[in-house]
Amino acid sequence: MRNWCSRHPVWFMALYALFYLTFFALLERTIQTPDLWVHCRLDDMIPFCKYAIIPYYLWFPWIPFTLFYLLYKAPREDFWRLCLPLFTGMTMALLFYAMVPNGLALRPRTVPGTDIFAQSVRMLYRSDTPTNVCPSIHVFNSVTLMLAYYRSAVFDAPRRRWMRPAAMALCVSITLSTMLLKQHSVIDVVFGLLLALALDYAATALQRSPEKLLAK
Repeated sequence: MRNWCSRHPVWFMALYALFYLTFFALLERTIQTPDLWVHCRLDDMIPFCKYAIIPYYLWFPWIPFTLFYLLYKAPREDFWRLCLPLFTGMTMALLFYAMVPNGLALRPRTVPGTDIFAQSVRMLYRSDTPTNVCPSIHVFNSVTLMLAYYRSAVFDAPRRRWMRPAAMALCVSITLSTMLLKQHSVIDVVFGLLLALALDYAATALQRSPEKLLAK
């Protein structure tokens, strides 16, 4: 299986995407009443902002862009170094949603306006239920992707260095957008961040293990 994945990375990503989307859709349909409601005082202090829909939606193309960029521009190990924590964390989040159904009640009752931003937010609310929120996969993925930009040597090239601060800015803006759109609680964001850092640390330790064995 490992050899097949190494020879067919695009098919591997496609199969995982199919697995993830199917699992997430199943959870969205089956979990209607959460067992755990996520909320803290900071959530009430954060204002709603419909313009945050822009960075929130940028998350969707950013994931495949980064994966394919590393696949074709960077050493193959950089690509797999991103896939390992990224797909592991997404799967762990799905399993946690299934075991501990959670949700929030932070969304505004109405989103007034006929502009594209208000319409986009209403479309998001219709298609995405306020369940399966903790940890935030939006935040987890954004932090994991951002770390990949600072880790891979491919971005050391002068013409690519701008992509690192751009990734940082995108990560921060996406994280903020999850709270400004009332899609996630501050608690979801914190746990998404912690999950990303923990898995990145674990992946680094795993990557160094063979090197230590060879050194011995």
